[in-house]
Amino acid sequence: MAEIYLAGGCFWGTEKYLASIPGVLETEVGYANGKTDNPSYEEVCRRNTGHAETVRVSYDPAILPLGFLLTLYYEAIDPTSVNRQGGDAGMQYRTGIYYTNEADRTVIEASLAGLQERCKKPVAIECKPLENYSPAEEYHQKYLNKNPGGYCHLSPGTFKMAAGARVDPAAYPPKSEIDLRLQLSPLQYEVTKNSATEPPFRNEFYQTFRPGLYVDITTGEPLFSSGDKFESGCGWPSFAKPIDPNVLREKRDISRGMIRTEVRSRAGDAHLGHVFPDGPKERGGQRYCINSAALRFIPKEEMEKEGYGYLLSLID
Repeated sequence: MAEIYLAGGCFWGTEKYLASIPGVLETEVGYANGKTDNPSYEEVCRRNTGHAETVRVSYDPAILPLGFLLTLYYEAIDPTSVNRQGGDAGMQYRTGIYYTNEADRTVIEASLAGLQERCKKPVAIECKPLENYSPAEEYHQKYLNKNPGGYCHLSPGTFKMAAGARVDPAAYPPKSEIDLRLQLSPLQYEVTKNSATEPPFRNEFYQTFRPGLYVDITTGEPLFSSGDKFESGCGWPSFAKPIDPNVLREKRDISRGMIRTEVRSRAGDAHLGHVFPDGPKERGGQRYCINSAALRFIPKEEMEKEGYGYLLSLID
């Protein structure tokens, strides 16, 4: 078991979000890195004690490496906001990563550097050793479990994404332009890099229904399970949902005189296809219409050998 302290705005929602992540073993809310010992909530809010509302996170690094945990933490915060998250403002709502193991510092600093590369504004997350910490009052602990309708600055969908987190993007780094040119066929390159669309009914996987996993052709990041694939009649592979809600990025697409929602891969930023709200209602109502040229299929019996054994339990 390892431990890290994460400040992400109001600790009611941040705690529930972090507790939802597979591999997190225990959470506790409290006050960290302030100027006084054992402050009360009233003192933190009104007496300028300098504490941050913080969540102590105990986790299993074999299931949830620290870098992956931090990637998920960033999804629940505005990393460039200073002393504000959602509608909550004040020094106690600042963001911060506070560590007790000096060996974690290198991982944290590398993670923050990668985040800064993706952000247009300066990242405002503190990175410091844990100077002090005291648990918050009992009524704050697991507050949203005790009060399901209570205030939360995070959306319900955020908790769903946390609970479904299975795939660490760091394991599937994007390839260079030269490598992609060498690796991909002309059609695969045009689809993934230039947002082309392959012909319907004349593509590799639209009629494939063997048990297995569909991964991003550019990085190998897992995207879809055969158990979520269905026949839609559109001529392209159709899926009810991704294998992990975090592996896809959605973007408004107004090309070709239409308004659609484009789907791109997270790690490789590859164009995959589009998502439509006309899927089977009993399976969530979504239809992820994906180009075969953006995918590589890995049969279930080969997943262990290919390094995807950790996802076997999700394949029907």
